[in-house]
Amino acid sequence: MPIPVINISQMREWENITWATGQTEAEVIRRVGKKIAKRARKLTHADDVILILAGKGHNGDDARAAQEFLDDRRVEILDVTASENDLPKLETALRHKPALVIDGLFGIGLNRTLDDGWKKFITAVNESKIPVLAVDVPSGLNADTGEPQGAAIEAAITLTLGAPKIGLLAQNAWPFVGRLEIADDVGLIPCPHTTELNWTLREDFSDFPPGRAVASHKGSFGHLAIVAGSFGFHGASVLAARAAQHAQPGLVTVFTQENVYHAVAAQLQAVMVNLWTPKMELPKSVSALLIGPGLAAPHLADEMKTIIRRFWRDLESPLIVDASVLDWLSPQTLSQNLIRVVTPHPGEAARMLNTTAEKIQVNRVQALREISQRYGNCWVVLKGHQTLIGRNEGEILVNPSGNPQLAQGGSGDTLAGFLAGLLAQPALQTDVGKTIRFAVWQHGAAADALQAARSNWVVEDLIAELGNARGKI
Repeated sequence: MPIPVINISQMREWENITWATGQTEAEVIRRVGKKIAKRARKLTHADDVILILAGKGHNGDDARAAQEFLDDRRVEILDVTASENDLPKLETALRHKPALVIDGLFGIGLNRTLDDGWKKFITAVNESKIPVLAVDVPSGLNADTGEPQGAAIEAAITLTLGAPKIGLLAQNAWPFVGRLEIADDVGLIPCPHTTELNWTLREDFSDFPPGRAVASHKGSFGHLAIVAGSFGFHGASVLAARAAQHAQPGLVTVFTQENVYHAVAAQLQAVMVNLWTPKMELPKSVSALLIGPGLAAPHLADEMKTIIRRFWRDLESPLIVDASVLDWLSPQTLSQNLIRVVTPHPGEAARMLNTTAEKIQVNRVQALREISQRYGNCWVVLKGHQTLIGRNEGEILVNPSGNPQLAQGGSGDTLAGFLAGLLAQPALQTDVGKTIRFAVWQHGAAADALQAARSNWVVEDLIAELGNARGKI
């Protein structure tokens, strides 16, 4: 099950309810230490030096507890009580170039602006450029607002405890949080809170997609139609089609412009390729339609835009709209039974709402809600760091997977194709939200797997990796 994104007050209440059951703080701290050590191991090698910065509070206790489980690493603990007195010790430790710094200086209880001594201490850590694993929250960052309180640790990874804190998802917090990960099983009772935002877990897909019946045939798994590709942008249709194949629908057909037909058809084998014409009729077997990848050439006829708006209004099958075609949609009310998905990045979302990308990023949840409401309560995949998935009402899911190397041409076409290939399958249309979440998570997890193996991968490699990530740990 996804984990609620909570605030500091809710976290404190959760802890107090847990202590009332008889669970001890000492046991939770021990479990947290084990989680920190497990993550630190993956970031280092045997005999590497790990520097633990431990403050006076429970955050420092959590960080210290990791030492017990790091017996194959050389661990140095710096107990920090007074920043000015301990700064020379820090500078000496940093000159020895440890492989990792574990930040346990301050937790979510910090409620004051840091003085100059602490600012110098934190600046020294940041300027060392040594990777930092922050425990629960980067020290100095307000976990409710995401604002630094005078200064904040710039972590490579933040391992937050129990559940994500709302401030860690704020745009202004991203440079300090780095990659946000959750240590959810630390001995607390199940989270008693229900919130608007929820964090997707790998385990959410332990039984997804469901297994296929032995006597299945290609007709059992749907027929995806893709309207994509134009002069100068024909590669997007090929990427989308190949990604769709990795979702394994029964059939895939690409409809493309005449002036790029041969370029597209020559690169696809199992995928059928047809011409787009104004009088084109979709095959009756089509169970989902993707429109958008590579439809960016300026000469595309208004007639095509009119037909696509009609598809958006009337098509009974799921319709996924991506890329430039998002600009062609008209605000309208739709039948509640229609499955509609849009996949904008912040710039495209800004055009859909007649605003700026900067304003979209300031409040991504609100932007998602407004897009969904304006375009008929459609599903929205608001792409970017911590991609959001949701609609005008109900919960919004935050995707945890992926990395900055996804920021390359063709990545969005790949996601759209894979998502559409899943939604073409009748069995995956019963829980649309989970299918969309799986597609987004799988896309990011594939990128994470590639990045762990090598740093020079390209989108074609991403397509080959799609579908390999598993929900089971």
